[in-house]
Amino acid sequence: MKLSDGIEWAAHTTLLLAALPSGGRLSGKALAAFHDLSESYLAKHLNALVRAKILESSTGPYGGFSMARPPEEISMLDIVEAIEGKSPLFRCTNIRRNGPCAIEDPKAYVKPCGISSAMHRAEAAWRTALSKELISDQLQSFIASADRRIVALGAAWIGENMRESRK
Repeated sequence: MKLSDGIEWAAHTTLLLAALPSGGRLSGKALAAFHDLSESYLAKHLNALVRAKILESSTGPYGGFSMARPPEEISMLDIVEAIEGKSPLFRCTNIRRNGPCAIEDPKAYVKPCGISSAMHRAEAAWRTALSKELISDQLQSFIASADRRIVALGAAWIGENMRESRK
């Protein structure tokens, strides 16, 4: 299985925004710069996160992206589904009904296909595991384990780039 780079980009971007104080926002340009990413490619994923109500966006001089929900209400599965969609990863095309052993009687084929069932069970387990991985837990883990120099650099960068909503 290969997931798009957008999953990593969306997860890290969401984690960065989760670290902001309440009312804090970052522009798309700043979010791209933080990880040295393509701004236009990241924008596509940021918009997907907004459509999924993970992030919210606003325009204007104090605009940018911020969390739409608390980090403890957002799972890694939410991010994956926002970027990749909710369609199953495996698609059975029933090739077992082709070739020299194929017969026209549909009763001859055990339903569902054992391979398809195994793939769907594995995907269900994967999705269940990702649904338990919360952004709030990822943020706590980062804060607890990150090199203090990286945390200090990140805090300084946020201080220079964060926009605060003006309500």
